Amino acid sequence: MRLAVHDATARQNSGEPLSVIGQAGARSDQPRSSKIDDIEAEIAGLPDRSTHQLRLAWRKSYRREPPLGLSRNLIIRALANLMQEHAYGGPSVAMKRRLTTLAGEFEKGRLSFDPGVVLKTGVRLVRQWRGHAHTVLVLEDGFEYEGQRYRSLTMIAARITGAHWSGPRFFGVTKRTSRSLSATAPGDE
Repeated sequence: MRLAVHDATARQNSGEPLSVIGQAGARSDQPRSSKIDDIEAEIAGLPDRSTHQLRLAWRKSYRREPPLGLSRNLIIRALANLMQEHAYGGPSVAMKRRLTTLAGEFEKGRLSFDPGVVLKTGVRLVRQWRGHAHTVLVLEDGFEYEGQRYRSLTMIAARITGAHWSGPRFFGVTKRTSRSLSATAPGDE
């Protein structure tokens, strides 16, 4: 399987191991768009490299041997992904946390990958509780409530109520089931 190539000059094979990996974050006098173009050209040239060259690039990038049985195609994809992470930045802390959660659910045999409600950074959640409005700010790596950081809404709900509550349920950010949606649909009364 060949990766898409958008520029004919990107198909040139220099025969050298991938030199850009590990240097993308370094500062230089080269304009940013030129660096990006170089990286994209190098990614486009990965399929033209020999398997031996790809394995050398893997060793240089990951500082270990490629896993046994890893196909040439997956080596190319992994190297391209690493190069893109160096050039454009990797996944956020919140995304890494979500992926870890999904992987754990899969390992436990749960096949439900419904993300539910995903809160965006900067959103403010407000909940009235016993005559007082409680405001929570959604951060990239957790939540802020009354100047303190928390990693879950459940911890904040417990602090507010003094009892164990589901944080998402307490703040009303749970996804309604299809049954409750159909029950509240207009014209069902």
